[in-house]
Parts: sequence; structure tokens; C-alpha cells
Amino acid sequence: MPEGMSTPLGFDAVAVPARLGPLILPRLPQVGCVYADDAYWWWIVPSDSDYALEWPEPCRYATGAVVPDEVRLIHRPEGAVPYTPPIPLYLALCRLTGTNPPWARQVSA
Repeated sequence: MPEGMSTPLGFDAVAVPARLGPLILPRLPQVGCVYADDAYWWWIVPSDSDYALEWPEPCRYATGAVVPDEVRLIHRPEGAVPYTPPIPLYLALCRLTGTNPPWARQVSA
């Protein structure tokens, strides 16, 4: 994490294909640290942000994420915590990938 940031809630990461990254930014009310390489944008979220959520394909959820040296920080929030709120991120990803959240899926009788 960038110097001066604390992670009181631990941290995980959501990997999003790089082509989707720029489409997500304007859809979020708040953005935390975002790292990028040629293939993915990595969004830092609090630990356990995968609890009861099925993150849509082709996104990947990484528990206990480690930030490798080859990625670059492309967004640093103001303040002392690196988190992107997971629910708005999840909903934006569902929208962009055409995935209905589980609670919005039709139940068959």
C-alpha cells in the first residue's frame, strides 16, 4: 500500500480485465487504490468482501492480495485508507458484464 495508508479492515483485491477498468471509474461514488498491469486493474477492497457475493466473470477475487512489483498505482484516494467500497464496485461490474446479482435472478417454481 502507499506510504501513509492503513488497512484496519485488512485487504483483498478484485481483478478486472484492463479493458473494463476505465469504464468502472465514472460509475463509482468513491474509489480507493487501484493498481494496473497490462492485463488487469486491481481494486483494493476490505477483507471478506466476497462474503455472500458471486463476483461476476471475468473478474477475479483475490483473498489476502499481495501487490506485485510489476503493477503500478493508477489511483490513490485522498485520506488514509485504500478501500473502494465493495458493493458499488460489485454492482458496477455486474452491470458492465451483463450479470444479474443473485438477489435479482428469477426463481423458477
